[in-house]
Amino acid sequence: MKNKPEDHVTFNCGTKLKNRFMLAPLTNRQSYENGQLSNEEFHWLTMRAKSDFGLVMTCASHVQEIGKGFSGQLGIFSDDHKYGHKKLADAIKSYGSVAVIQLHHAGMRSPKEVIGQKAVCPSDSEKHNARALTLEEVHQLKDDFINAAIRAKQCGYDGVEVHGAHGYILTQFLSSEINKRTDNYGGSLENRSRLLFEIVDAIRKHCGENFLLGVRLSPEKFGMKLSEIKIISQQLIDSNQIDFLDISLWDCFKLPEEYLESELNLLEHILKLDFKNVKLTVAGNIRTGNDVQKVLDLGVDFVTIGRSGILHHDFPKRVIENPDFSPIENPVSEDYLKREGLSETFITYMRRWEGFVEDVKP
Repeated sequence: MKNKPEDHVTFNCGTKLKNRFMLAPLTNRQSYENGQLSNEEFHWLTMRAKSDFGLVMTCASHVQEIGKGFSGQLGIFSDDHKYGHKKLADAIKSYGSVAVIQLHHAGMRSPKEVIGQKAVCPSDSEKHNARALTLEEVHQLKDDFINAAIRAKQCGYDGVEVHGAHGYILTQFLSSEINKRTDNYGGSLENRSRLLFEIVDAIRKHCGENFLLGVRLSPEKFGMKLSEIKIISQQLIDSNQIDFLDISLWDCFKLPEEYLESELNLLEHILKLDFKNVKLTVAGNIRTGNDVQKVLDLGVDFVTIGRSGILHHDFPKRVIENPDFSPIENPVSEDYLKREGLSETFITYMRRWEGFVEDVKP
């Protein structure tokens, strides 16, 4: 029997989703420069929880001040952030949604104008004006990911997702193109993935078996080979430490770059893994009700919705009520997006997506 969008999902840790929809961890730049939660970001996220996203994930939240990736980023690197996170987690859960925070560090992708100093990276990167982390700093980075997870649990979040995708610092460690270290954190794939596994294992140890724990990975960009992502994914599954894998594929249905003769698309390659008790969610060009069902039919456990979740705060309700639902066509007006819970700042950011927001007429 095929998976239905309205079906419940139960994770190995015992957490339950009321349906198969997750709000993607979307950059929105709405919070304060010190990492504190703003009313605008609170409104944007809780509006989606109220409208039946089974899981609401925050934007990428940095675990070190130097790991800030963009202006207006929500932080989780200090106990000073706890009040906002408690408020947010409580509100998301009050609507029957699962509250998850994404733990993040931008590494070499931290702009100097944002962090006020040179960015850090596994190795020196002249291109990105980034310096290599010392071994002591690598250990501190690990501890700060772990402490952020502990802080998140104290704030009432149901779980965390470790951001190992999109070219941020854990991807930088995983990538043979970027990571040129010669110690235990560089060289072989085992060494390049060591930090990720140490973080995951320690979060599970410190936060307990009932805490929801996921990892986000992505192939094909920033030097990440699909073959290596598959190896790391299977090792994460086999470790019995995580509850879900979140694979960001950019486009679920495209053919892989690494296997030129393959008839399988990216998603079908990922689905060849033995997932055991680990749930799978994917993101990448899932925009309509038909896309949702297509992905679920292939065997994905729940879908990650980005673009359509911006356009429709109640996208899950619409798809459950009408499996053929398609979102409003772009471009949309600023007034439309404001009604969907986006602030002026978020709307300005969305102008980076070509053709998403209507041009303002003089």
